[in-house]
Formats: sequence, structure tokens, C-alpha cells
Amino acid sequence: FCKSGTFCFAAYSGAHAHKECHQFIIAASGSFEVVLNDGINRRTVQLNRPFWGLHVPPGIWASEQGFSSGSICLVLASHGYSEDDYIRNYDDFLVYIKEQKMK
Repeated sequence: FCKSGTFCFAAYSGAHAHKECHQFIIAASGSFEVVLNDGINRRTVQLNRPFWGLHVPPGIWASEQGFSSGSICLVLASHGYSEDDYIRNYDDFLVYIKEQKMK
């Protein structure tokens, strides 16, 4: 996924969306829920198998919750870290989505 040809690993940093980065989330151990929001629809996905993962494309607000004891959340990212790619405020996310639809 990364430009260098290696996987990028990142610690979870709270609810957010990306402008360009794709994420692939795996419950490497234990279980947790991923809450997804596209600005209109909200969906919760349970991850509890290390051989299943969830693709989160850019422009989706995502957060993890309900971690079981000892769970490990593995996130593979298509891009290296760039603060400019993050949308960390939900109101800013809604403005961003609206702007993208107008393009």
C-alpha cells in the first residue's frame, strides 16, 4: 500500500476521515466495532476474525468502539502520514463532503 512498497502501520487516533488515504482495518486479535458514516448514512461493522478486514475509502468518517479485552486493531494505510489528509472535526467533514458533491 505505501509508496515504498511496504505496509504502513499506525496507532488509532480517534474518529476521523481522510481526503486521499484508504485504510484496511483488521481485528488481529479480539473484536471491536467500526462505525462508518458518509455524511448521510451510518453503519456499524463488527470485526472479530483476523482473516477478514474492512476497506475504508477516503471521504468516510470512521471510529472504533467496543473493544474486547486484549484486542488488537491493525490498520493498513495506502499513504504515509500527512496531517493535511486528516479531517478530525465532524462538522468540517460534513462541509468537505458537501464540497466534494458539488465538484
